[in-house]
Amino acid sequence: MKDISMMAPILVFWTVAFAALLQASAFLVPSPTNPTIPVHKNVPSSALGSPIIQRRTLSTTTIQHATIEREDTLVAPNSKQDNDDKIKIVLVAGFESFNRDLYYQAAKDMAADFNVELSVFADSDIRSSVTNVNDQDLGVNPVFEEAVKNADAFVGSLIFDYDDVLVVESLLPYVKGPRLLFECATEIMTFNQVGSFNMATTGDGPAGPPPAVKAILSKFGSGKEEDRINGYLKLLKFGPDLLKFVPGEKASDLRTWLESYRFWNQGGKNNVGAMLRIIAHRCDSSTRQANDSVELVLPELEVTPDIGLLHTLRDKEIQHSSNNQQQRFFESPAAYMEWRTSKTTTIDLAQKYNFQLAPSDAPRVAVLLYRKHVITEQRYILDLIQIMEEQGLIPVPIFINGVEAHTIVRDLLTSEHEIQGVTRGEIVRDDTYQPYKAARIDIIVNTVGFPLVGGPAGSAEAGRNIEVAEVLLRSMNVPYMVASPLLLQSIPQWRTNGVLGLQSVVLYSLPELDGAIDTVVLGGLVGDKIALVPERVRKLTSRVKAWTSLHNTPKSERKIAISLYGFPPNVGAVGTAALLDVPQSLENLLKRLDEEGYDVGSFPSDPDASGESLVAALSILCENPVITGGAERMQDAVDAKITRATAGDETVAATLARPGGGLGGATVKALDVTWDDLEKVLGKYMTRKVRRAWPEKERGPGVSANGKMVVSGLQVGNVWITVQPLLGVEGDPMRLLFERDLTPHPQYCAAYEWMRQPESNRGFGSQAVIHLGMHGTVEWLPGQQLGNDRQSWSDELLGELPNIYAYAANNPSESILAKRRGYGTLVSYNVPPYGRAGLYLDLANLKELVDEYRSGGDRDKSDAAAADVRAAIFSTAQKAGLGSDVPPLALDPTSEEAFEGTELPDTYDVSAFNKWVTSLSDYLFVLQERLFSSGLHVLGASPSDEELKSYLNAYYGDELSEEDCDTVIAEWHETKTEGTSSAFLDGFSSFLEGLFGTADDASAKDGEHSDDMTKDATDIVRLLSASTEEMDSIVNALDGGYVPAKPGGDLLRDGTSVLPTGKNIYALDPYRMPSATAWARGQRIAAETLRQHQAMNDGHYPETVAVTLWGLDAIKTRGESVAIVLALVGAKPVKEGTGRIVRFDLVPLEELGRPRVDVLASLSGIFRDSFANVVDLLDDMFERAAAADEPNEMNFVKKHAESLRDDGVERPAARLFSNPPGDYGSMVNEVVGTGDWSESEALGETWKGRNVFAYGRGEGTGVGTAGTARPEVLDKLLETTERVVQEIDSVEYGLSDIQEYYANTGALKKAAENRKAADPTTGRKKKVSVSIVEAFSGSADEDIPVQELEDVLRVEYRSKMLNPKWRDAMLQQGSGGAYEISQRMTAMVGWAATAEVDNFVFDQAAERYALDEAVAKQLQKSNPEAFKNVVRRFLEAAGRGMWSTDEETLDKLRELYADADDIIEMGS
Repeated sequence: MKDISMMAPILVFWTVAFAALLQASAFLVPSPTNPTIPVHKNVPSSALGSPIIQRRTLSTTTIQHATIEREDTLVAPNSKQDNDDKIKIVLVAGFESFNRDLYYQAAKDMAADFNVELSVFADSDIRSSVTNVNDQDLGVNPVFEEAVKNADAFVGSLIFDYDDVLVVESLLPYVKGPRLLFECATEIMTFNQVGSFNMATTGDGPAGPPPAVKAILSKFGSGKEEDRINGYLKLLKFGPDLLKFVPGEKASDLRTWLESYRFWNQGGKNNVGAMLRIIAHRCDSSTRQANDSVELVLPELEVTPDIGLLHTLRDKEIQHSSNNQQQRFFESPAAYMEWRTSKTTTIDLAQKYNFQLAPSDAPRVAVLLYRKHVITEQRYILDLIQIMEEQGLIPVPIFINGVEAHTIVRDLLTSEHEIQGVTRGEIVRDDTYQPYKAARIDIIVNTVGFPLVGGPAGSAEAGRNIEVAEVLLRSMNVPYMVASPLLLQSIPQWRTNGVLGLQSVVLYSLPELDGAIDTVVLGGLVGDKIALVPERVRKLTSRVKAWTSLHNTPKSERKIAISLYGFPPNVGAVGTAALLDVPQSLENLLKRLDEEGYDVGSFPSDPDASGESLVAALSILCENPVITGGAERMQDAVDAKITRATAGDETVAATLARPGGGLGGATVKALDVTWDDLEKVLGKYMTRKVRRAWPEKERGPGVSANGKMVVSGLQVGNVWITVQPLLGVEGDPMRLLFERDLTPHPQYCAAYEWMRQPESNRGFGSQAVIHLGMHGTVEWLPGQQLGNDRQSWSDELLGELPNIYAYAANNPSESILAKRRGYGTLVSYNVPPYGRAGLYLDLANLKELVDEYRSGGDRDKSDAAAADVRAAIFSTAQKAGLGSDVPPLALDPTSEEAFEGTELPDTYDVSAFNKWVTSLSDYLFVLQERLFSSGLHVLGASPSDEELKSYLNAYYGDELSEEDCDTVIAEWHETKTEGTSSAFLDGFSSFLEGLFGTADDASAKDGEHSDDMTKDATDIVRLLSASTEEMDSIVNALDGGYVPAKPGGDLLRDGTSVLPTGKNIYALDPYRMPSATAWARGQRIAAETLRQHQAMNDGHYPETVAVTLWGLDAIKTRGESVAIVLALVGAKPVKEGTGRIVRFDLVPLEELGRPRVDVLASLSGIFRDSFANVVDLLDDMFERAAAADEPNEMNFVKKHAESLRDDGVERPAARLFSNPPGDYGSMVNEVVGTGDWSESEALGETWKGRNVFAYGRGEGTGVGTAGTARPEVLDKLLETTERVVQEIDSVEYGLSDIQEYYANTGALKKAAENRKAADPTTGRKKKVSVSIVEAFSGSADEDIPVQELEDVLRVEYRSKMLNPKWRDAMLQQGSGGAYEISQRMTAMVGWAATAEVDNFVFDQAAERYALDEAVAKQLQKSNPEAFKNVVRRFLEAAGRGMWSTDEETLDKLRELYADADDIIEMGS
């Protein structure tokens, strides 16, 4: 965000010019009475006559001529009616196309005085083609080109799109006269010129205003940096008038520009007309030739206040009033509220005009509006105000320029929390606060978008805007929401494609930096007009009312729902979440709610109550036999299990043997729902869709024997705890995501609908829901990928319900979906402590042998003792399965084959053995130092001293000794007792580095350490210990408060910028991807990948490399994967003046020095939706690469595209493939989970079928449907793919930890192999290699390991799953830990199916988890279903030929499986 400024460069330019004039002035001249513009002599001549107005329709190339006839105009005496001598003005309305008619009308009104031909273009009219086929073809619209080349003057406003900028930049030199550009991209701002005044830069350009002007500027602002741009705008009002006193031609020219800008900025037909008159007058030399002193008398500037308040009813009052002095706008919120709550307004006016007003005690909503839209009479503003009133809200509608939103919040608004804080002395207001003008509000809705501080101009000091915004919003402590109509997309485009490109940045990415929540699309463009969708406005108002109702309800009466995760079914997943101990977190949450005054029954006071018992009871409610019995029998089912557990039945969860089952008084609250019931709440239209998708024979899960949908949970006081419904059906996994038009199944719909239905309608009456842990499924339901509409299922089912979502801090990717599609107010939780793998069993013994051998120096073969050690080393290494990790290929000089068996052959070479032992020693060190997440985190829990040491050890490594760690922690405990400053303030410096500066160029860890490392380490300890804020933030959110924002990430990669947790996490600005560091690293990764491939393939380059582009690694690495794609193809990022990346240019082949490698970009659904601008830029790059004038042997993109084109395939340059629009996941993991597959090839085809949709500019994101199935192109790319590249961004999620890696990378590899020809000698298809990039830190100059997939899998299995240290840490986590173990067994089978898993992995895993009696018993006790899945996966692997073992082992496993199955059966 260092330069998100769109306005600041403009102001810098003109301020510098103005300053030069002021400094050069030696005397002042008196001001004329009327605002006039002196005529300049040297201008093109033209005659006067009736103007011709050229009208352009949006996104077309047709121009309609509307000639104003002579009899329709008043002609000035000296005018000439000669159409051959018209003043031709071209005006580009840019992002204000809604003003097109206003410009036409203004031109028509000046027909009597000037013979003007005005051609108005929107930004969509500048280019006739979306994608440029090569770097020279700008795709310019020929009509636009001709108009500009023949123009006497040019006016451009709000032009930002880079491709549009390039076109305008290329044509502006042809303009004969004045060129005026207002608030455009910096590249074309330099073309501003009126006579001798211009903004052209020299050298490095202007460095900012000199001291004299800074002094002047300081008089127009508060002196605060964040107010500086607002001060610029104030100065703009007075600049032209000041220049009246400055003699000389240059001052006159500058004043012409400033006066034009001022009239344009104030807007409205008369002001715009005055601007056009100024320009026309400058271009019309006929009057000047008669008299050099001829002046143009301008109408008085119609000034709309910079800020003000308005109301629909006030407008009606003024329209029917005879009082001409009555002001339309209110000066302050206090004055507005005095009018709004007066008896005259609430009774007299409301009745007189039949206007429905909200009650005087209704919630007050500060609505920030864009002043330009007020000036131009955009109808949607008054409609928005009226609908809010009708929906029972009091809007406080404040219009602003956009750059001063923070000053409104700071100076003119207050809240109940702030008032109480000031009274108690806990909050100190800024001295700019205006108590007599301010009003109390309950919530803030920003309809402008952009950051709160600086708006579209940002802040002149990098990063400061976010700090200021957080301080203001913390003080207010009310929800901060963003809702706006789309200004860059039409309503049909939104409904077809969702919110795209720059619009998504304005509406989502930038406001989220300030902690904005619940973003709602209120409407969009209809032609050139802005229109609301009333249903979306009602969505906004319903969510506003829900948040304020939550706050206003006494805590003891608030009804809260807590939703736990429980997918996939029948594997012990109930009450689990990534990296989180859900049972203990649930227990702690209930106790904290009790402390805060919520009614949670007797649970907190019951010493036997436990979260494990609650999860065990919820698991019972999820069992199919229990669901079949219906709602009324569910309490009996739980009671029966408690009775059996108390009696010592080992088939029942032991935790239920506690008194009262350990439930703390929790009881079952469930109900049966019929189709008729569902239709009443869901509506006929949506219910019809559900019925069509889920007919009677496929009614889905959660249905009782009598056909009713069962919704169930546990009630503790006013808190209802439930398990999120399954997403699909067993045997047909995740069916929801396979079929484009499928809906959630009926019971899923019923569960969410009745969660929020009032108790009077048999509902649970929840006022908010807490989704506990990463991650649920409601945000993944079908619908718009971004920008929910009425038919988005997450929008429908969550309704108005505030959604407080506890989410892992290290996943800023998937959390975006929870925030944007699921209206989630995120509360981040920390990752578990890190552990080092160490060595164990045979590996530990082997290290001792290696150390003993190497310490003895070089010894020849005749040394018997050394020979014995060598034999022991070899035998132990082979027994441990290290023959694949560190192959002893060169030990026998007579053979190139690897040794087999455990005996060292007599023919071995000692020298070769010694080299092998060195490699073995290095490898053992890698295993020993390998990091992993140890155990699970407990929400709101502060880490223990030992856990703090593990974090420090992982972060600093050898740089901080054990003693230093102890000292740091001891010092922290001492300072803690003395009182410390806010963790927010302590961590902010690192935060800025991580977001804006240093972390883009070097990671927080790899930058220069402080001279006092101990102090830095103490800061880390302090911030880690502040994880108690996780629970604080949940409680504050439940109180309708503000949750501060923080970037998502992890300590190891991002440093302290992501701490403390308990924050509303966000991702990065998609227009700065890749960062400078990511670009440097990506080039090195691509080069190393190609080098390794050449080394393995006789020097040949791969023709196609598949690169996975995931949202998670792209965010955390700031775009390394994107950089890899660019480097492989041979392209580089191009930035415009504000630092945004706007294009990927091809590097010339002579500079590249190798062929362009074709790339199959495999996009995750989150990457596709979150980085639409990057997708478009990549697509544009591939199109240009395919059309480049280069030989095919040096451009594989072109080679493959031409081959496809020859076959008649459309869009042969499509390279960006993903799931269907609005859909997510390859579904391969679901197929593996159910075991519903035969041959491994089928998994590759499942992946291919789910990823056949191409995306990008060429897929009609402007018109039509984004995401087009292109199977022929994908087939060609898979056929030529020789290597796959996958980045791993953190130690928490490795290849073996989660299902997604094999389900995407592994299945992609298999899909490519399916299309390879069989080797005639072996009959087997050629293997496709996979390069794994472990990007655990972000240093620009460190070694970046690029390794083969199989090598990384071995390291991961040895350091985690096969490691007793990791196993024991998981076993301590109860049911959640058992589930984590179970899931890794499923992933092991997935990798064996799509790649290769060594036999030793299965051998040792079976020994560690199934055949170890104590471990097996503990797993079974903690989570019977999870243990059953563990054993099942071993039997499946053996049955599918993945694992070779003896029959005795299989018999033991079969017996264990039968017992596990019986236990679950008996438990049911």
